[in-house]
Amino acid sequence: MTAPHLFCFGFGYVARALASAPAIDGWTISGTTRDSEPAAAAYPMHRFDRAHKLAPGVFADATHILVSVPPDDAGDPVLDSHGGDIAALPRLDWLGYLSTTGVYGDRGGASVDESAELRPSGARGRRRVAAEAGWLALWRRRGVPVHIFRLAGIYGPGRSPFDALRAGTARRIDVPGHLFSRIHVEDIAAVLAASIARPRPGAIYNVCDDEPAQPSDVVAYAAQLLGMAPPPLVPFDGAELSPMARSFWTDNRRVSNAQLKQELGIRLSYPDYRAGLRAILAAERG
Repeated sequence: MTAPHLFCFGFGYVARALASAPAIDGWTISGTTRDSEPAAAAYPMHRFDRAHKLAPGVFADATHILVSVPPDDAGDPVLDSHGGDIAALPRLDWLGYLSTTGVYGDRGGASVDESAELRPSGARGRRRVAAEAGWLALWRRRGVPVHIFRLAGIYGPGRSPFDALRAGTARRIDVPGHLFSRIHVEDIAAVLAASIARPRPGAIYNVCDDEPAQPSDVVAYAAQLLGMAPPPLVPFDGAELSPMARSFWTDNRRVSNAQLKQELGIRLSYPDYRAGLRAILAAERG
């Protein structure tokens, strides 16, 4: 029997975590990169962007597809370039599209679940809403087994407050009551693997941990674990933030992960930032 083939449009942080998941062991894995000359890697990589579509046959035998390429001003590059090719795949059992909880916009700290109206605050969120709609339309019209995963802020090894603290660039912005949801990359991989095992085309899942928290609290806890003094609190109005950084503070909401647990039976390995940060540091120290 031919092994399942996971093809990843965008072989980034989350895709690498999924490729390492025990449930994917023994699978054929390949993906795309934006590099003009893909470097030697553990898996075959192919250059892809709007100007460089994939050659016929590159993913013709894919049984599972993960899409993490973000939409741009023109739309979704994968859908625009290869939506028809994907719809024609004869063995496709599952497609996962990585979106963002930013599609919900600002709720003033109120809770949202997957049934909430989509009210993105900025252009990036509006592009994600449009991309989600495009992928779901491919499911409705062509029967493509699409699953949408709305990810909270991603952290994990090599992408945590520890790195900024050690580099001396960590900041603690003082915005009382402003909450962000987050999720450890290994828990994302576990969620994707659980969905692959129990596919439900058309499904949408919020992927976040159990405890929305203020970023200043997360940085302070990371500093405590490192035995460092936390950076001082800086008032938001006095913080010199780029327009991009400032835009992340537009939205304040609590994101529910109840559906994830009920439908996929997920038990998060890192249900809050404290558990996640402790595990990252323990792994670093061997």
